[in-house]
Amino acid sequence: MAYPPGAVERAMKAHEVIMRALNGQLTWIQAAEILGRSPRSIRRLRWLLQHRGYDGLFDRRRRTPSPKRAPVAEVQRLLALYRERYQGFNVRHFHQLARRQHGMRFCYAFVKKALQSAGLVPKHRPRGRHRRRREPRPCFGELLHLDGSRHRWLALVPDRCFTLIAVVDDATKRLLYAQLGEGGESVEAIMTALRAVLEPEGVPMALYTDRAHWAVHTPVAGGGPDHRRPTQVGRALARLGIEHILGYSPAARGRSERVNRTLQDRLVNELRGAASRRWPRPTATCGSGSSPPSTSSSLDPRPTPHRPSSRSTAWTSTRGSPARSCCTTKPRTPTLS
Repeated sequence: MAYPPGAVERAMKAHEVIMRALNGQLTWIQAAEILGRSPRSIRRLRWLLQHRGYDGLFDRRRRTPSPKRAPVAEVQRLLALYRERYQGFNVRHFHQLARRQHGMRFCYAFVKKALQSAGLVPKHRPRGRHRRRREPRPCFGELLHLDGSRHRWLALVPDRCFTLIAVVDDATKRLLYAQLGEGGESVEAIMTALRAVLEPEGVPMALYTDRAHWAVHTPVAGGGPDHRRPTQVGRALARLGIEHILGYSPAARGRSERVNRTLQDRLVNELRGAASRRWPRPTATCGSGSSPPSTSSSLDPRPTPHRPSSRSTAWTSTRGSPARSCCTTKPRTPTLS
């Protein structure tokens, strides 16, 4: 096994410096400073050169293969798996699927480096934090985010756009509800989403939305909302005692926007690979008996979703009973319901 060029260059430099020190051109302290070694290391290199010759200056550990070296066949199978079945998936999503469904044991850093070295995924420069993110609410159910995302969700019908209505909890980032529909953000779709969340969970303290037509009445485009003319959703929230918080920019709705971006990346790829082949109609909705298989755990923005046990709950029962604790129950995996 040949030595790498870097090891050969270091051995040549050490040989030259030690020979100059032996000839009296340098002191051993100067030789140690040139090589960046301690005096003890210099004495060891001199002994190796005198007893073993030039070959003694090489690190023999480099001739021994690392016990942690990945098998070549497994690396080739990993690259072939991405190239044939998961082309276009991001590295994090592909790593989770490869470990869960195909038994790959490689870590995320190794998978990312292997895919980038093979030219299958581009290299991105790490982004700096533009602004400080708002701290999440301390209690599960204290604040919910409701937003709609219009996108080409189904790869089999790329010329048609559908709207995904999603509800996310602010404290735990759990995806409580998601449903596809052909129409936009209609009042019926919003009411259906709220009912699907409020009936099993209870009434939250606040709801964060954008300034859509169903959320608030805006007399002049670009102007402020008219709170004297509440919408049907606004009247329903007021009657339930839910505070309605309006977002005035996409940056203010960062949590819901990040969830939409994650769903647009992961859900589209998984529907293209599996679920879209089983749906007889492109207008099928997630959670109505036709949910895509094996997508519940991979659609969550966080790798390992959980509900922290140290946080209390802010849900209120819809039947007037006292507030109930949602953190003592078994954590639920976010699903499309």
